[in-house]
Amino acid sequence: MDPIVTAGSAAVVIFSITSHEAMHGFAANWLGDPTARERGRLTLNPLPHIDLFFTILMPAFLLLSGAGVIFGGAKPVPVNVSRLRHPRRDWALVGAAGPLTNLALAIGLSAFLSVLLHAGLADPGSRATGILSIGIFVNALLAVFNLVPIPPLDGSRVLQLFLSGAAFTAYLRLERFGLLLILALIMFFPPAQLFVSGAVRAVTLAVTLPFGVSHAVELGLRNLLGG
Repeated sequence: MDPIVTAGSAAVVIFSITSHEAMHGFAANWLGDPTARERGRLTLNPLPHIDLFFTILMPAFLLLSGAGVIFGGAKPVPVNVSRLRHPRRDWALVGAAGPLTNLALAIGLSAFLSVLLHAGLADPGSRATGILSIGIFVNALLAVFNLVPIPPLDGSRVLQLFLSGAAFTAYLRLERFGLLLILALIMFFPPAQLFVSGAVRAVTLAVTLPFGVSHAVELGLRNLLGG
């Protein structure tokens, strides 16, 4: 891959992951829990959000193992649910804030790419199109993957709002095994990979089609990633 495209794509990906985590903190702070603010996590500076395992070791392991899917993330923003004004409802809102941020970024990047293409400042084979295509794809992936309702992913924070009694208690206990379940699904359950892949494609199409850049993004991703 072109070094400039690599550097630009890395910058967009880091910003996307950092924004995802920071918005969890901003949402929690707005809803009554200042824990993230107190610990210096209300920032788009990537350094406080880097996690050795999720940001570096896990993606490297999946890449080297040939799992076919690579994922990772930043250090989870600390949230004290008991400090939220309406704990269960607000916990769901905090959880949804991250994926919604990535969806908004994917839409924003699509709009920006549309402006560049229509102004003649970029073409489907240009570096700018490649970088923005990666950004759109990664944000679609982050939005979809984090909404999978397996603790501790954000989708579980939303789903818990609709559970009660024994189901709610059992679901909370599932978080202890959540990471193992996620890895097992990714590495040993192809239908899960196909579902996530299909959902990412659908979201990518949904955010690019209204701006008339779906073909350019598809071409950009094919040129950079193959397939």
